[in-house]
Amino acid sequence: MMADFHPAVLVIDDEVQIRRSLRLTLESAGFAVSEADTGQLGLANTATAHPDGIVLDLGLPDIDCATVLRRLREWSQIPVLVLTVRDSEEDKIGALDAGADDYLTKPFSSRELVARLRAVLRRTQPVTESAVVTFGEIEIDMAARLVRRNGAEVKLTGKEYALFQMLVQHRGRVITHREILRKLWGPHAEESAHYLRVQMTHLRKKLEPDPHKPRHLKTEAGIGYRLVEG
Repeated sequence: MMADFHPAVLVIDDEVQIRRSLRLTLESAGFAVSEADTGQLGLANTATAHPDGIVLDLGLPDIDCATVLRRLREWSQIPVLVLTVRDSEEDKIGALDAGADDYLTKPFSSRELVARLRAVLRRTQPVTESAVVTFGEIEIDMAARLVRRNGAEVKLTGKEYALFQMLVQHRGRVITHREILRKLWGPHAEESAHYLRVQMTHLRKKLEPDPHKPRHLKTEAGIGYRLVEG
């Protein structure tokens, strides 16, 4: 019989009590946990042990979280969940723009931590262009560039499709306004958030049963958007 697979997770946090708590929670959920108490040690451990995912504290004693993320992204796309006691939009946007896949604000529940970590780990493998992705009543065929709702084709403009495809490819992850604007409108469009709001409004009208209470195309206030499958 094949042994059960236990995803390896590296916890990078300078507070020993937090690391112990995270280890207890994650091991109870079936993860194999290792620890590092500084950003430098975390980067070194990642390079040698190749964990499946990282839980990274925003406040580290040696190098800041954004520096850890930027250095990591120079050579690895390992999923990273950032933990923070800071509730400012700029801190969250900074971490996401530096390469984090998601974030959690302390205090948080054990169930949410495990759910968010499992979600970022599921995104280790990118969606291929030939994939057909289905969630709820919506289906997107990447190869044919078709979107259907309840089996009927939905006509999207080029920008609407590009935005929807980007969210689907990174589903579950928060995509910042700046990241979307750079990708879809170019490097000089970061301050033109109204373009994005208009496109999202159109997408919701075409894809959501109730555009004013979206089920899938979620807003992260002041930060960006997230596509939720459930």
